Amino acid sequence: MGVLLKEVLSAPASGREARTLNAVILVVSLFSVLGAGWIILSFLLFRSVRTFRHQLILGLAISDLWMAVNFMSSAAVNLSGHLLSEKPQKPFCSFNGFMTQLFVVQTDYWVLTIAVCTFLILANYKHQSSWIQEHRIILWCLPWGLSTLWAALGLGIAGYGNIGAWCWFTSDRTRLLVNFIPRWIIILVILALYLRLYSLIYRAHMRFMNFDQEAAGTLEPETESVPSTRRIGRPNRSMDLSSGPGSKDDERSAGTRGVTHMRKPSPVLKKLAYQMMAYPLMYMLIWTIPTAIRIYQSVTGKAAPFGIATADKACIVIQGFADALIYGFNESSLSVWRGRFSSRKSINSFTSVSGAHNLS
Repeated sequence: MGVLLKEVLSAPASGREARTLNAVILVVSLFSVLGAGWIILSFLLFRSVRTFRHQLILGLAISDLWMAVNFMSSAAVNLSGHLLSEKPQKPFCSFNGFMTQLFVVQTDYWVLTIAVCTFLILANYKHQSSWIQEHRIILWCLPWGLSTLWAALGLGIAGYGNIGAWCWFTSDRTRLLVNFIPRWIIILVILALYLRLYSLIYRAHMRFMNFDQEAAGTLEPETESVPSTRRIGRPNRSMDLSSGPGSKDDERSAGTRGVTHMRKPSPVLKKLAYQMMAYPLMYMLIWTIPTAIRIYQSVTGKAAPFGIATADKACIVIQGFADALIYGFNESSLSVWRGRFSSRKSINSFTSVSGAHNLS
């Protein structure tokens, strides 16, 4: 590739650095494609993960998939020797930058939408939760419409240029103001929503504990405790956050609907509380390094060391894989896959035993 003309602070200073950076982005993008693809495949294969919440997670996974594919395409073009910084690649660079801005912003909107809908349903806002479940098409149109608008404005007003492994806003200050500050506002809103939910779930969990302790001494539990714990502990069935239909937790809760107190605190509540806090903390972890680099380069006007700059871009690209960990392994998708493989294993064992019996 030879020596590159360093157009922006985020672009590599030499051909060797450019090859290394694009190879790293290509590999990380592949992990994001696999993570997002796994969520989409789970939704298509299993009915139990087609709940209202998982329909929103599907929208996030689709955005993650296309964003990763976009990063893969730009890295592949660079590795092929047709540099994005060269004039013949200008149309592709503009398209690549438009798609980058479109899907990076869109994933933010999807994460915020999931958090808001989770809060409305688990906190028992009946009117609002009914409305959003009856108008799902609007929830899908908002992230796509808003992100397309901002990407088009970015193309028309500032334009997109090469930043090393893909095209985006070439100014660190522009990216900081347009993307990173709004993203951290969204993260803080999500953190506040999940902290509120954590508080509700924790109090409900403690009431279960109090029922268990007071059950031996009284037959009359608090009048407010049962409805409030039931409201938080057993959310709307379309919001299946912890276990699929037909699970042991589902059967246990179904069997206690007519009981005035529970003998043991629900493990579902505790698990759900931990999951709530995992979402915003993961996003804070992912975006800390890129945000710090944008601030450093905007203030000092100096490029960050190549290793840190590579980590900066890898954090942005890894989002599809991170969402698979957050919304796939933390949700019921993993348990459904385990159930599928365990049932197949049982069938194969039964077939082997039957065959051996027939032979004997």
